[in-house]
Amino acid sequence: MDRIASVYLCHPAVRLLGPDRGSRVPILMYHSVSENQFGKTHPYFQINTSPEIFARQMKWLKRAGYRTIDLTEMLAALESKKDLSKTIVITFDDGYRDFYTHAFPVMKQCGFSATVFLATARIQSTPLRFEGAEYLTWPEVRELYREGVRFGSHTVTHADLHSLDLEQIDYELGYSKETIEQELSAAVESFAYSFAFPEEDNSFKRFLADILENHGFNNAVSTILGRAHLGRNRFYLPRLPVNSWDDPKLLRAKLEGGYDWLHWPQWINKFVHHNMSLMQRSSWDGV
Repeated sequence: MDRIASVYLCHPAVRLLGPDRGSRVPILMYHSVSENQFGKTHPYFQINTSPEIFARQMKWLKRAGYRTIDLTEMLAALESKKDLSKTIVITFDDGYRDFYTHAFPVMKQCGFSATVFLATARIQSTPLRFEGAEYLTWPEVRELYREGVRFGSHTVTHADLHSLDLEQIDYELGYSKETIEQELSAAVESFAYSFAFPEEDNSFKRFLADILENHGFNNAVSTILGRAHLGRNRFYLPRLPVNSWDDPKLLRAKLEGGYDWLHWPQWINKFVHHNMSLMQRSSWDGV
């Protein structure tokens, strides 16, 4: 149903009536480029893209005239109101080693680059295997950085920050950033939030933006659905999930705004669950 609505209803409507595409930037969210089936085999939740389909997606983007920039460049271009038609940001979460073995060789052929967000406890001097997948090594990270790949923080332990106290959050953000900067001898500007982003919790959003800025981050991406634009807060930018389910029609719809509508049911679902949780907590406190 999501695909039908996005491809055949919302995409044509956005192309006809939506905002100027030059003012919206799709930030694509990948995870693993492998045949490894992570989690749910569902078009929205699946986090792997097969190498064959990933190569097709990159070549399609190249033929369609897309170019890649990084998050800092994107924000500067949005602020200066440049035309960003056919411009995308490509991101990879977690730091799986298949980015080095499968994804980047294809991207390099297409002239594309990416930002990879590392859960730093899983990045070692030799490949670490965790939950059935191998992770990048620091020598590979340094090699990729020399090739133009950018790296950001994804916490130390792939933690859900919303469930942690201040001291733990400070550690997850600060130590991960410090570790990457030491390994690369370069500043880390970007952060990616692990797990579903709690956009319904306004107090947490303000707190997170403050602590990210205090640690010297320039921007952060989230799991909020949609494309980035000038009105979005730079510390919880939306992204578009991509995986093996994305054929050219669906991928084009996502790039051109046909998937943005899903942000509203996503937000409503989070809002309802958040308020139910608050009500349950209040009832227990009154016992």
